Amino acid sequence: MKKIFPFLLAAIVLSACQSKPVVGETVTIEDGSYRNVSAQELNTMMKEKDFVFINVHTPFAGLITDTDLSIPYDEIGVPENLSQLPIDKNAKIVLYCRSGRMSEIAASELVSLGYTNIWNLAGGMVVWEQTGYGIEK
Repeated sequence: MKKIFPFLLAAIVLSACQSKPVVGETVTIEDGSYRNVSAQELNTMMKEKDFVFINVHTPFAGLITDTDLSIPYDEIGVPENLSQLPIDKNAKIVLYCRSGRMSEIAASELVSLGYTNIWNLAGGMVVWEQTGYGIEK
């Protein structure tokens, strides 16, 4: 029993250190829903990035490291920009802007176009920076 105890203790400690999956806060709109995430939740998601990360702020005001695309929020639904998005409408897409308002508008637009796995950084780059994370200018 004494030989098993250290291994059992290590397994318990390691499982406790595992981070919980980010679920965000569901925002229900007319055509469906999207999820808001906090800066801390997005930082957790970035560690195992499995999404397309899009800055929708206009005019350019900086970006978060590992951003995949910059598409103005009011042009996200035009054919040239839709062609840059995943064909699979279930693919995870995370949007952000400076304060969160433009990305909310873009999230609603993508949901209305049939996208089902849209995420939004609540508070945008402002909250991201206030939380202590950096912005590339």
